[in-house]
Amino acid sequence: MKKLDITAHVVTCLLREQIPDLAHLPVTLMDVDGWDNSSFRIGDEHTARLPSGDGYVPAVAKEHQWLPVLGPQLPVPIPEPVALGAPGCGFPRPWSVYRWLPGDTPSSDHVTTNLDILARDVAQFLTALWAVDATGGPAAGAHSSGRGGPLSLYGPDVHACLEALPADLTQDRLLDIWAAALSSPFDAEPCWFHGDMAPSNLLVRDGRLAAVLDFGCCGVGDPAWDLVIAWTFLDGDARRTFRQHLDVDTGTWARGRGWALWKALLTLREPHHDAALRRYGWRYGAADIIRNLTNDR
Repeated sequence: MKKLDITAHVVTCLLREQIPDLAHLPVTLMDVDGWDNSSFRIGDEHTARLPSGDGYVPAVAKEHQWLPVLGPQLPVPIPEPVALGAPGCGFPRPWSVYRWLPGDTPSSDHVTTNLDILARDVAQFLTALWAVDATGGPAAGAHSSGRGGPLSLYGPDVHACLEALPADLTQDRLLDIWAAALSSPFDAEPCWFHGDMAPSNLLVRDGRLAAVLDFGCCGVGDPAWDLVIAWTFLDGDARRTFRQHLDVDTGTWARGRGWALWKALLTLREPHHDAALRRYGWRYGAADIIRNLTNDR
């Protein structure tokens, strides 16, 4: 079943078959919907997430196992699994129900908090996440889409995408950024990472970070991917605040820039570039993110 075929009707059918206590509630597609999963609101207190492809299935069991472990150790709420669903109603994959978390996404259309405050709050969250005991946690791999693993695996993507650069961006400067990232390999103790700290996975209330969503790409490894939001959403002042409060070393920061470059280059090449930006909640277009990277050290 393709993503476009995952509808509220399918979710209602699954609820009737498997979770009848929720089957009477209205089901609506979420306004902010990711790519890896289709997300629906169920009544006022629950959400459903259905993987959009077979490659995203490992994240379902991972979240059900580890979110209850991580949640109590973090400074803001994260999704709380309520039920694990099975294939049915033509939907061929496992799926999940979570408790609803209130808040607004700090999207490109409406920044609902001061960026400097948001930078501090996200840094506090990541500091706490990275400090959680990682014993037995899932090592970075296919389940995390490679995030948390060696950056060098993505070199072919970067070099292939350089051909699509806008005229005002030079390959030499971007290759310098990539080389700096590769020359600072991760050699610390692996730790928990979120894996997709996109603005669309954050909730804010009353000007503060209120929750962090979507741990489908989480795992144990290099936390540098979690820095990408510094260039996709924060401005220069907030980026400096973010780095200061995270207290990361220069190597981790360089790898974070490398990940941000890889993501921006891939997005720039997407045929539906604007739709991707809305999905991520980025404040900047991919070309502007690349410019931010070239101006930031």
